[in-house]
Amino acid sequence: MASSTQLLPQSQRLNDDAVSVAVVGGGAAGLTAAIAAAEILLKEQAPGRVIVLDGAKQLGAKILVSGGGRCNVTHDVVTPKDFCGNRNIIRNVLAAFPVDRTIAWFASLGIDLKREPTGKLFPTTDTARTVLNALLNRARHVEVTICPDHRVREISRSGSGFRVHHTHGSIQAARVILAAGGQSLPRTGSDGFGYQLAQALGHRVTPTAPALVPLVLEQSMFHATLSGLSHEVQLTTVVEGREADRRTGSLLWTHFGISGPVVMDASRFWTVATNRGAQADLYGNFTPSRTPDELKTWLTVQATEHPKRSLAKTLALLAPERFAYSLCVYCSCDPLKAHAQVSRMDRNRLLDALTKFRFPIRQDRGWNFAEVTAGGVPLDEIDYRSMESKVAPKLYLTGEMLDCDGRIGGFNFQWAWTTGWLAGRSAAKSLLADNITSRDS
Repeated sequence: MASSTQLLPQSQRLNDDAVSVAVVGGGAAGLTAAIAAAEILLKEQAPGRVIVLDGAKQLGAKILVSGGGRCNVTHDVVTPKDFCGNRNIIRNVLAAFPVDRTIAWFASLGIDLKREPTGKLFPTTDTARTVLNALLNRARHVEVTICPDHRVREISRSGSGFRVHHTHGSIQAARVILAAGGQSLPRTGSDGFGYQLAQALGHRVTPTAPALVPLVLEQSMFHATLSGLSHEVQLTTVVEGREADRRTGSLLWTHFGISGPVVMDASRFWTVATNRGAQADLYGNFTPSRTPDELKTWLTVQATEHPKRSLAKTLALLAPERFAYSLCVYCSCDPLKAHAQVSRMDRNRLLDALTKFRFPIRQDRGWNFAEVTAGGVPLDEIDYRSMESKVAPKLYLTGEMLDCDGRIGGFNFQWAWTTGWLAGRSAAKSLLADNITSRDS
């Protein structure tokens, strides 16, 4: 590869010249794609230049804030069931760069990963900066030109490639990889403009909605008094009267409503439905280890064996006492009343609240707090073997731009590494094949 300045200062303009691969977006998928492409060209000693164009002045903001600042790189087991989208295509994509290869690739970057009891894999340093620095260092080592503060405005067909217009001019690119992200956490640079770039080149974009996002409850709820409390809950999302999702996990009460892993995972089913105008309801079962009939029997036994114990103290055997007290008040039951003196009507009301509590959701917390985007460019418009567009040849799409979103726990990063790796290698190999063809002709 021809030598180049690996990092352009923000004030320096990228010359109006031709490049081999232009990667739009310098996040997880974009940096991976650039590295993968440059490694191929370098290995083959092929002439060419790989650049990363990013609108932010500092790259990798989403990497730095992920996982509480530790970067949940991936999960020890990743399957298509961990994602929403076309799972047949997702299966084929994931197979190209599975978890064991991801771990080995990060080791080659100098990053060792550790597994936590939940199955999440983090860098042993416990800091996301380690991940970002390793990606940037590897990109520079393989002579990728990194261009911060170069926001792409438009991409158009030009000759056999593309003309990429950015804030400091334009360049000609033989291949373009779109890695501009979705709409989640727009303060990090992913404001959804990448979808407009894809649409201008002929792609469809399915309706998008915030996913992995906390939910805001009506002020009439008791969530604020429980802020910081977490416990296990089974959540069921019902859309237009039909069950759309059911899962069990940790729920976190907050000053605005509910969050925690189980809420974040369930949220996309609620947001996708409500964004399309459908009726969506979220129900909580606060005693997921018991059926309603078992719970009813248990409450009767408790009233008989411990008649003087207060209602709140009895329910505290099932769930945190603060929650039990608040639930009693919410159901218009005296939490301090002796359990044996509670009327059958009140017991039945509490039974319903414990096993099928309808959360009064006002709204989701929005793109500024969503960790990922549901929706995007349909996967059937992409060749899963290469991530190349079926609509616009020599264009490749990656990561959150695609209609695929994973549950919490490192799955969306795995999707980013995998699609970036596939796109980068494929773009470079396509260039090499073109070079061979042109030499032979």
